[in-house]
Amino acid sequence: MARPNLLILIGASLIVGCGGGGNETGVIISPPPDELTPTISTQPVFGNLSFSQPVGLLQAPGDSTRWFVVEKSGLIHVFANDQSTMSPSTFLDLRGVINASGEGGLLGMAFDPGFPLVPEVYVSFTRSGSPLVSYISRFTSTDDGFSLNPATEEVILTVNQPNTNHNGGDLAFGPDDYLYVGFGDGGGGGDPDGNGQNTNTLMGAILRLDVVGGSPYGIPAGNEFESNPVCDGGTGDMPCPEIFAWGLRNPWRFSFDTVTAKLWAGDVGQGNWEEIDVIESGGNYGWNVREGAHCFSPASGCADSFVEPISEYDHSLGRSVTGGFVYRGTALPDLVGWYVFGDFGSGRLFGIPEDSTAVTVPEVFEETGLQIVSFGQGADRELYVLHFGGTIHQIVDAP
Repeated sequence: MARPNLLILIGASLIVGCGGGGNETGVIISPPPDELTPTISTQPVFGNLSFSQPVGLLQAPGDSTRWFVVEKSGLIHVFANDQSTMSPSTFLDLRGVINASGEGGLLGMAFDPGFPLVPEVYVSFTRSGSPLVSYISRFTSTDDGFSLNPATEEVILTVNQPNTNHNGGDLAFGPDDYLYVGFGDGGGGGDPDGNGQNTNTLMGAILRLDVVGGSPYGIPAGNEFESNPVCDGGTGDMPCPEIFAWGLRNPWRFSFDTVTAKLWAGDVGQGNWEEIDVIESGGNYGWNVREGAHCFSPASGCADSFVEPISEYDHSLGRSVTGGFVYRGTALPDLVGWYVFGDFGSGRLFGIPEDSTAVTVPEVFEETGLQIVSFGQGADRELYVLHFGGTIHQIVDAP
């Protein structure tokens, strides 16, 4: 169902500056286009199942028969796509090697696009270090895709983390078959090490890696700093060639639109603003000079040469954005072409049309009461919400 578009105004002015209510950048906040706004809700599914601090929900490429749930502690579960399913089985168990302190743990998973013919899966997790080390590793299935063999681990890259928060950790293969990897700014309030604007580190960035054309990876043509030496251990003496885009605080969940191939990301804010970005090659998204479309450091008069967020909301609506997906399913015709995302803290479900311009005010679809930690997209392009409390919910038409 649909209702006439409602404008949710974040802040009192349509002209938003870099901080303190000023208008140094002259950024125009535009409402969603004048069109019908979908009315959607969430409903519990797979009611016999419950998980412990789940952070990821996905299906293998082209396979609608199974679901996979990633738990922060180091377990990946697999279960049949059947509402009567009573219990999952173990797909991978890394609890013996993972350090899940703070925001660490098993944080992301991506199937090789050719899975299961190419029986390889990539995972992002943290091990103990100083205090943590982020790993991107490849594991192989030795039983025709039923599980992953922990003994097959191949380490793709590591990043030394100075704190236990802002580890990022999402993974996804793009339509170009390259692996995209997200890392936060290394933690600590306000980016004390300045990693967001430091391209000599892999922190505060989304990377693009050719995990087939090199050992352990190659640098795709078109990466901004592609001719430079790789950043071993996460840092280098020159800008890192792995970087696809930077200036991010903590990109928590990103996805590719299956129609337009745009890369959408939620970037968790600091004290005032949460943002959604459309990630472009070579784009600088402003952190820690800016938070959303507003100055952070300095508090006013900051540079305006950054890529603007496609959407933002202040902390009256939520405190920790979770990126989602552009809906391309068939069950909800009014929702087609809307980017759906949420907030971990408030449980609000948001959306904007995928053709929105910067900085579009999001619609609030529902107050779910859930800790929205991640979204899942089925092989049929229907969308699901993953609750950190352990349950799965499908996005459906509102009553």
